[in-house]
Amino acid sequence: MSTLAEIQVNVQPLADRVLVEPAPAEEKTAFGIIIPDTAKEKPQRGTVVAVGPGKKDEPMTVKVGDTVLYGKYSGTELAYEGKDILIMRESDIYAIIG
Repeated sequence: MSTLAEIQVNVQPLADRVLVEPAPAEEKTAFGIIIPDTAKEKPQRGTVVAVGPGKKDEPMTVKVGDTVLYGKYSGTELAYEGKDILIMRESDIYAIIG
């Protein structure tokens, strides 16, 4: 099964927008307890799959393939080719995980 980061995305974000594929929600706790779908937390980590050109005086700092941390309620959810993705401003991204 391929992720969006591994395939060509035909959506080009505008200005300082970024497309992020959220990481899957945790299935189990550290103690091995299975978490039901209704209790799973929304992920706050994902992989950048497309980046806009940036604003006139503000170049983009994230690039395709970066793993990023973002706010819990950041971005707008979209369905693209059967996968859920988020589109958000670069300023909604808190950190790049290296």
